[in-house]
Amino acid sequence: MNYNWDWNVFFKSTGIGSEIYLDWFISGLGWTIAVALVAWTVALLIGSILGVMRTLPNKAAAGIATAYVELFRNVPLLVQLFVWYFLVPDLLPESTQIWFKQELAPTTSAYISVVVCLALFTAARVCEQVRTGIQALPKGQSAAAMAVGFNQAQMYRHVLLPQAFRIIIPPLTSEFLNIFKNSSVASLIGLMELLAQTKQTAEFTANMFEAFTLATVIYFVLNMSLMGLMGWVERKVRVPGMMGGAK
Repeated sequence: MNYNWDWNVFFKSTGIGSEIYLDWFISGLGWTIAVALVAWTVALLIGSILGVMRTLPNKAAAGIATAYVELFRNVPLLVQLFVWYFLVPDLLPESTQIWFKQELAPTTSAYISVVVCLALFTAARVCEQVRTGIQALPKGQSAAAMAVGFNQAQMYRHVLLPQAFRIIIPPLTSEFLNIFKNSSVASLIGLMELLAQTKQTAEFTANMFEAFTLATVIYFVLNMSLMGLMGWVERKVRVPGMMGGAK
């Protein structure tokens, strides 16, 4: 293979003002983090509510949550992204359509679409983790909470959810990492996150191997850092005698 490596390419000018190619990667990483963190916050909130609904004795609430999970978990992420970006805006009131399509910057509208898409897609997966965590608790926990006078809302808030979340930190960590990796779909609707900036750099410089090697390193370091953070959280909140806790 006759390929001339040039690692200095990242410090060369892009021809746009004083920007260098490394600035594109930094900007792309910023968008990746912005998409993933906001989407994860929304997904954790919605997923937790749905997870609780799936464990309620109310059949209507459980049915709604189950239908949500089956819909969002069984439709490919790319299809959902295109629906949110191309189809849903056309179903909104005309004034909202004009605001979304014409008044917002293209980057902003793409950002909103991908955040909504990733949040709702990931919420279905978080829901199942929360449901599993609640159902893994001994039945005596619910009985004891009711015996001391807690109503159902208090039982979930003060007894079940605090213990369930401690149990499901490892699978939630996987979902947290996945949302960072899944944010790369944003490049398909024009949001210049890390993957989009990588492809743009490769096209502008013809240094494809260098560009994708740097992107790989960035994703690896980012995910390893997140794993370390979540591992620290797990150690801080674990309860002796519970799943994952010290004996």
